[in-house]
Amino acid sequence: MERYDVRNYPPRQDSVPAARRRAAWLAVAWGQPQAAADVALLTSELTTNALLHGSVWDRYLRVEVKLTGAVLRVAVTDPKGERRPELRAAADDDQYGRGLHIVSALAERWGASERVVGKTVWAELGITGPG
Repeated sequence: MERYDVRNYPPRQDSVPAARRRAAWLAVAWGQPQAAADVALLTSELTTNALLHGSVWDRYLRVEVKLTGAVLRVAVTDPKGERRPELRAAADDDQYGRGLHIVSALAERWGASERVVGKTVWAELGITGPG
């Protein structure tokens, strides 16, 4: 069975915890409570990156969560396609720069897809079974 949810969020800081809470709630509601914390963290990192590097004041960010078989996917779409995600080295005193390393460590796969306007950055978790 496939489960799917999509929400649009304004490009504001309070959208990050709102998206994180929604994704965790969906994981539990879809029978995957063991994945809720990881899905919340992935959603938080991807939404934060979209807010910091891909947002435009009058364009919403789209957060999609999808469960298909043994894969739970989080995808965040923003309007700036020219800003591609990339892993970078962060100095010990840098406030930013570790988000995609967290995504890479948690997710089985992650990447970015170009769109006519903007881009979608996604991450996938493998689901081992019901919680």
